[in-house]
Parts: sequence; C-alpha cells; structure tokens
Amino acid sequence: MRVHGNWCMLIQARTMIRSVAFISLTSLIASIHAQQPGTLFGEYHPPLPWQRCIAGGSCQTVSGSITLDERWRSMHKKGSLDGCWDSQSGWIDPPCGHTGVCAQSCEIEGADYAIYGVTTSGNALQMIFVNQGPYGTSVGSRVFLMENDTLYQTFKLKNREFTFDVDVSRLPCGVKSSLYFVGMDADGGKQQYLNNKAGAKYGTGYCDARCTRSVRFINGEANIPYDVLSGKGYHGSCCLEIDLWEANSISTALTYHTCAPPEPYECGDDECTNVVCDGDGCDINPYRNGATTFYGNGRTVNTANKITVVTRFLTADGSDYGLLNEIQRVYIQNGQVIQNAQVNFGGSLYNSITENYCSAQKSAFGEPDFFSSYGGFWQDHALDRGLVLAMGIEGDHVSNMQWLDGKWGGGPGYVRGTCPSSLDWEEVEMTEPHSRVTFSNIKFGPIGSTA
Repeated sequence: MRVHGNWCMLIQARTMIRSVAFISLTSLIASIHAQQPGTLFGEYHPPLPWQRCIAGGSCQTVSGSITLDERWRSMHKKGSLDGCWDSQSGWIDPPCGHTGVCAQSCEIEGADYAIYGVTTSGNALQMIFVNQGPYGTSVGSRVFLMENDTLYQTFKLKNREFTFDVDVSRLPCGVKSSLYFVGMDADGGKQQYLNNKAGAKYGTGYCDARCTRSVRFINGEANIPYDVLSGKGYHGSCCLEIDLWEANSISTALTYHTCAPPEPYECGDDECTNVVCDGDGCDINPYRNGATTFYGNGRTVNTANKITVVTRFLTADGSDYGLLNEIQRVYIQNGQVIQNAQVNFGGSLYNSITENYCSAQKSAFGEPDFFSSYGGFWQDHALDRGLVLAMGIEGDHVSNMQWLDGKWGGGPGYVRGTCPSSLDWEEVEMTEPHSRVTFSNIKFGPIGSTA
C-alpha cells in the first residue's frame, strides 16, 4: 500500500523535469527498469577513486566506484528474455498491470557502461551525450558514487568542502553536465522496501527536489500508470537536492533546493508539482545575476580549459552539527584562485548562497520565495543523514536548456546565457552527439583542506 504524507501547501512551483533519456532497443530485452537483480549479465562497477582530506591538507585515496542509474538499464521478465516495457506504450501486462506484481516479476540487468558513453580512467569519469550501442541509441546518463558494492557513498557536508576538476569545453548550448547531492537512501531503498531486491548495486532509489516522475519504480513498486509521451508516471520521488554543478561551456548554476520531508518521499500526481520541495531552488548563475563576462570560453572562468571547483558548506557555529547557513564557491585555474562573481541586490553585495541572498534575489527578480517557504536552511535534516553524489550528462526535452543557458520566463533575471531561443532538443541530439564532460580529482574534507 502506498502512503502519502500531508505536505499540502498551496504553492505553485515551476517544475523543471530532467529530460527523459530514452534507449531504443530492437532486441527482445526492452529498455526499462526494475527492482529485481538480473541473472543474465554480471554487474561490474567501474572504479573511480577519490580523496578524503584532513585539516592541514593531507589526503588519502578512497577506492570508490560508480553505478549506473536504473533508469538507463535493460530489464526483462524473470526467467525470460521477454520485456516488461514497450517504448511506445509503456508497461506490458502481464506482468505489469499491478505495481507490486510488476516489481516482483521483472529483473534489472547489469550494464555495459561503454554503451552509455560512461568510462573511467584513474580518478577521471568521462560521460558522452549520445551513444550508438548494439541495440540502438542511448541519450544521456547518470551515475552514483559507491562506497562498496551494495551502498552509495554518502557525504555529510556541514563544515566541509567538496572539490573537483571539470572539463566542459565540449559541452555546447542545450547540453548540460551535472554534479550534485541528493537525499537518497544509502542502500537505494533495498532494506526498507521488500520488493526492491536490486538496491544501490543496480542504481535504484533516485529522488530529487523536482519530485522526479520519470522513474519507473519508486519504493519497490512500479510507477503505474505511466504516460510514455510525457515521460511521467503518476508518482514522483522527492528529496533535498544541492546542485554543485549544472553547466556547459556557456553558463553555470549553483543551486540549493530545500525539501520539507527529511527522507525520500513518494508524492502522487499534482502533489509532485505543488507541494513538497523547492523545485526552483536558490541559485547563483553569474550571467543571470549580471556578471555576463565571468564564465565562458575565454572569460574570467575560462571554459576552454579544465576548471577546479571548490564548494564550502559553512555552519552558523562553525561546528559539524550546526545549522548550515552559507554555501561558498571559488574557482581555481592556472594556479589562480577566482572568487565567485558578486551581485548587488538592494544595495548589498553577495557572492554566496545565504538566507539574505536568496530573499534578495527573489525580490529583485520578482519571483516567489519558495526557498524560504519550504524552510530554507532550517530544513537541513537530510544533510545530517548524509547525501549521495550523482553525476550526469543530459539534454532537455522540456525547455531546451533555456533555463540554464538562454532566455527563460520574462522580467529581471530571465536571461541566463547567450544560447539562442530557437534551439531544439532534437537538433542538439543530431548535431552534437559527441558532446562530453569529464569530472576528475574529487576531494572532500574540512574547510581549507582540499585546494
């Protein structure tokens, strides 16, 4: 039985649905997603080591790895190559006429990561946008950092900093790279939901602050009904989200999305749109804030070259358990530390995410302050649980990525970058299939220890 909490608030938040990547398969194994571990192909997690640092800058290597989100994996009926899903019509009945029966009857398989354009080398992860595999075309991908074979790596961010290198020189208009934290269960929901036998090993349990409805399974049950044309099921999966990096070579955004439930929460239909989390978030996009020469090819932060990105999470009392009250950002290139671009709102200067910045920006741009309405920094219980690191590359079938790198909405702050409004996602997939991002040299530790 599905249980829904009473998070009803009469607030209309803009939803920005992450583009629904599709895989067109012509074989008997359909491109869909399940909760039972597969028996046909083994699952091997590509290694991705990272560094854990201590005060003073001494760092030790952690033998991490990555797993592919279950949304991109193939799935079939148990004991058969027959699929459970049709890319044109959705769930196949039988066995998928009922949520629980479907989850019990279908197996999610191990992934060949190269088919999805996902490769690792040393401490670097490369992700390619469009990929031709033996069964068809895959678009975009998302992976999670693993602690071991069955658990996601979790990070407690308070009074810490997170650093990584990124190369977005081959990411054009309409394609976005992402590195962000979400409040997923460390085991992918395997222990809590009996129908979920696959768990984190197979990339289950995704949630975000937009209450994504594109997932095929939530809490061990199939997301039924599911509208293939819109790429949305009836149910959504909600949790706190901190976007350290949403960027291409044109624009970048750092965004904090607060969320009322402290743990992953299943919403239903309209509740996913209006109620639970701050889908818009409190963002710093330098171009949107008026610093139009700060980020881009040949600009202050030069996207033609590799960028070191440092994000710091400060607490009110300077302790690991205090209330988060500021998120700072600096960049490093060619040995030079570059402070985040400043913006003047109401006579005050800001270059970090604080309660005052969020309120001032929303006021200046004439936007509803959902960040404060949903609790702002006070709603930080998920940070104490530990957050899961996700990394991805994607297009945007809803807004053609205009919310990041073009013109979105109207009025102050609606220009987010220089990309043309005429851009179309189908054109991007056809003309820019080799777009790619490389993340590398991930470090985590106390403030001042990683860079």
